[in-house]
Amino acid sequence: MTSAAAFTDLEPGALAALACGAHNDPFSVLGPHGGQVRVFAPGALGVDVLDETGARHPLAAQDPGLYAGPAPWARPGDGSSYRLAIRWPDAEQITADPYAFGPLLDDAALRELAQGSWRRAAGELGARLARVDGVDGLRCAVWAPNAARVAVVGDFNGWDARRHAMRLRHAAGVWEIFIPGVAPGARYKYALTTRDGVQLLKADPMARRSEAPPATASVVDDPAPYAWRDDTWMQERGVRQAPEAPISIYEVHAASWAPSDGGECAWDRLAARLPAYAKSLGFTHVELMPVMEHPFGGSWGYQPLGMFAPSARLGPPAAFARFVDACHAAGIGVILDWVPAHFPDDPHGMARFDGSALYEYEDPREGYHPDWHTMVYNLGRTEVKAFMIASAMHWLERFHVDGLRVDAVASMLYRDYSRAPGQWIPNRYGGRENLEAVQFLQELNSAVRAEHPDAIMVAEESTAWPGVTAPADQGGLGFHYKWNMGWMHDTLHYMAHDPIHRKYRHHDVTFGMVYAYSERFILPLSHDEVVHGKGSLLGKMPGDAWQRLANLRAYLGFMWAHPGKKLLFMGGELAQPAEWNHDAHLDWNLLDAPGHRGMQRLVADLNALYAELPALHRLDADPAGFSWAVMDDHDNSVLAFVRTDGAQQLLAVCNFTPVARHDYRVGVPRHGRWVERINTDAVCYGGSGMGNQGGANTRDTHAHGHPQALSLTLPPLSALFLLHLGQGDS
Repeated sequence: MTSAAAFTDLEPGALAALACGAHNDPFSVLGPHGGQVRVFAPGALGVDVLDETGARHPLAAQDPGLYAGPAPWARPGDGSSYRLAIRWPDAEQITADPYAFGPLLDDAALRELAQGSWRRAAGELGARLARVDGVDGLRCAVWAPNAARVAVVGDFNGWDARRHAMRLRHAAGVWEIFIPGVAPGARYKYALTTRDGVQLLKADPMARRSEAPPATASVVDDPAPYAWRDDTWMQERGVRQAPEAPISIYEVHAASWAPSDGGECAWDRLAARLPAYAKSLGFTHVELMPVMEHPFGGSWGYQPLGMFAPSARLGPPAAFARFVDACHAAGIGVILDWVPAHFPDDPHGMARFDGSALYEYEDPREGYHPDWHTMVYNLGRTEVKAFMIASAMHWLERFHVDGLRVDAVASMLYRDYSRAPGQWIPNRYGGRENLEAVQFLQELNSAVRAEHPDAIMVAEESTAWPGVTAPADQGGLGFHYKWNMGWMHDTLHYMAHDPIHRKYRHHDVTFGMVYAYSERFILPLSHDEVVHGKGSLLGKMPGDAWQRLANLRAYLGFMWAHPGKKLLFMGGELAQPAEWNHDAHLDWNLLDAPGHRGMQRLVADLNALYAELPALHRLDADPAGFSWAVMDDHDNSVLAFVRTDGAQQLLAVCNFTPVARHDYRVGVPRHGRWVERINTDAVCYGGSGMGNQGGANTRDTHAHGHPQALSLTLPPLSALFLLHLGQGDS
């Protein structure tokens, strides 16, 4: 057979389809066939095939870009049996032939991908550097079952969609190819042709690295594993994150926490400062607003497209690993915000990925989110569910993160979330519950518990959905903790009132205890409360400058005494006057002012006491750890309660008016000395210095169901923490 015959025996139209980039089965045409080698290299000056000795054999040009010639030593399915020497106008390229390699995915992988295996999705899909048949290169696989053709384009082929067209594996709807010679750092995308003949240029949904926005290409990641130094932390974190442990979380927007010097990698800059800062204030964890790659910075990461890629705005993946490692070295856990509810419709992303509604629901009544103008994941598809679980596992496994805070869970659970009547589709039983999302969350949390039993999953769920933190095998969603949004809204509403009116809203600060043990809660003062015109925490407080600071100190004292783990958004510890601006950094100059420096010291002292005293954390999720002392003093806006672990007894007393209360009687469960451990009105915090001279002794006076009581001075706008010394129950 002559080289010309090597192409003329093809079916009609195949040559034209190759030349214009429309052939959908290039492996049937290119590569070794019947003792011949066929190559499509548009723009090349010539192509030689090299035999196993390295001898060159020129291939004849048939049509522009098409080359063929005899190569009896070329073995189909064995990419090591020959090489190509392609002469480009500026250089010669020696490479293996992508079309000499056999199928990459075996039958078991295809079957399990189709069945929705997250392990297979994590291990088989995406672009990964690999060695195949002894050849180094890029192993690509992408799920696009409804595409007519898919090719890989990138720096390595001049972004020419006619080259590196992929093989379709029909059993799973996955396209695959191995591209020899690709190195880390190369940019790439998928060029997909829809059934209607429209070409789409898409980033890799499974990419582990991306270009920094506004650029949108995926980047071939360096596969070299990070050398972790956190063995001790990883062995201990299960105890540190248990319901009985003190957990205090510092929420951070990584890009705006501190100013940039314009040169150093942001993750390395944060690693040098943030872990030590969080530790100095007594926080146990930092929680990062989404660091997954996202096109619009103003979304703060909550509209991500790179569900496997740390944002290139902050540095490469290895730098993010260094940051996590630095946190662990400082004894600080790392929680990531993670968004499985929705994704943006940017053209390079997952929306209508292969020309069809692949990742999202087809019907906009299910697949479009009216609040955020985003697409809703179709979690009823096994492949989509596997993609999402694989993403969660990726952050836990590759980057050693200690937990995920799952964003917008309520929007996932209800089909009518933010939808008017007639604008949503009921479930198969006619109800509003999203049964697919419920099943997904249960499977997600079960998988995390099985694979990483010492990691935690946290739900941002704003409704009263039952069993958010109940085990999945008992009908719950399976989370470890839930943000207590009701407590946050009620108490902030209370604090915003002028103290003279607070007696009419007293239930706002007591109602949280009605349901405090229905879930395992985290008390969040998050970023959502200091944006969009809501003002800062300090800005919500009424009164003059001194009273605003005093109100906030009292509120933080109440929060740290209240059952539940703690979360404070960055800047709250500084009493930042202005609401958060993601385009600016925190106003660290505030620390030059005594009142703001005092607030920072108070947060540190609250965290230290919270960690020191088991009474304040061990029974956070157990009603035996809490009892009211005073809950009905509406007129004075005073409340008092006892926290205990069964051994220690700590009394918290809050006065939410600017009026000092003298000789205020509080019944307590033990007689003897109660020492004042924290007084938010102390001079060192910026207060007036009024108090109880270090503590008080009980009097044999019945009060609040106890035979002894304390007579206390309650400073204006304050919270007191008094710890019982010695033994002796009443």
